[in-house]
Amino acid sequence: AMNDYKQCILTSLEPADQPQELLDCGCDDGEWTLELAKQIGCVNLHGIEIVEKRRKLAIENGIRAQTGSLNESFPFDDAQFDVVHANQVIEHLADTDNFIKEIYRVLKPGGYAVICTENLASWHNIFALLWGWQPFSLANVCETKFQVGNPLAIHAGEPTFYPKSWQHLRVFAYRGLREIFTEHGFQVDTYIGSGYYPLPNFVSKWDPRHAAFLTLKVRKPR
Repeated sequence: AMNDYKQCILTSLEPADQPQELLDCGCDDGEWTLELAKQIGCVNLHGIEIVEKRRKLAIENGIRAQTGSLNESFPFDDAQFDVVHANQVIEHLADTDNFIKEIYRVLKPGGYAVICTENLASWHNIFALLWGWQPFSLANVCETKFQVGNPLAIHAGEPTFYPKSWQHLRVFAYRGLREIFTEHGFQVDTYIGSGYYPLPNFVSKWDPRHAAFLTLKVRKPR
């Protein structure tokens, strides 16, 4: 499913023949940011990354990466970017409203954002709840164990090797994700579902609201 949602992100990007300014929220080491650049074509790359070791790697990859928390104000000017990207980020944040307001602020009128996140309403999360377990998407909530409350989750019960900032705090279903962005002034262009555990990915095209991942493309009005 990981390759599938990444392909959904890439197909949501718009190739450009004029210079574009792109902000990657949670850019990590910058490797995926470079893939975004290949898809868009003509782009200047900026990033925000809270883990300093990863930010330094992003800088080595040519990303103008700044240290910062996405729960706080972004260190960029109003209407600076043509594109904002956030992959597997929104579920880690405590202040979702501020995050969305900041995306809106730094986007140029007519600019767009591509947001990809796990889907709370995916069937594998629903089945976990029916068994009385923690949903797969909300098992990563402990600072000493990697996953809790779900014996089928990857690395369940093992000592965590991630920083605390990588814990999942809020996970959205499609309707909630859509509404929180429109509440802050965005127009929804498209949404795509990807991954459909335990069935093949193509099933997600028939039932995207229960897919494992959601990719939402939203636009700031002109």
